[in-house]
Amino acid sequence: MIDAHTPVRVARPSRDLAAAERFYVDGLGLDVLWRTSGHVPGEHDLVMVGPAGGGWHFELTRDPENPVEPSPTVDDLFVVYLGQAPDAALVRRLIACGGEQVPSNNPYWDEYGVTVTDPDGYRLVLCSRTWG
Repeated sequence: MIDAHTPVRVARPSRDLAAAERFYVDGLGLDVLWRTSGHVPGEHDLVMVGPAGGGWHFELTRDPENPVEPSPTVDDLFVVYLGQAPDAALVRRLIACGGEQVPSNNPYWDEYGVTVTDPDGYRLVLCSRTWG
């Protein structure tokens, strides 16, 4: 049964796992929860990032034998509800770690936060609101 405590994994391709890791770990502050590298034929290289002990994480993958090109749209969002205005130092750190601050496709997110693309073009929204 799916409930509020069911673990969640979101997986998506990356052009460059090191760049994605730098953005989400050094930039956003998530932890590396697992890494598989040194490509084994038939398997993906990957890095899993998320909060230590959390109920969710990102699995970022790359298959050197058959790479999948990321294809983010302006509405592929990862929203983090901070409950306060995003810290300018955090936004600067994300940009220094390969991100780019962009206007949101939906004006709601510009009103209540900051949108930054990751190195693969997916959008992270740092939202000033709380969840619920």
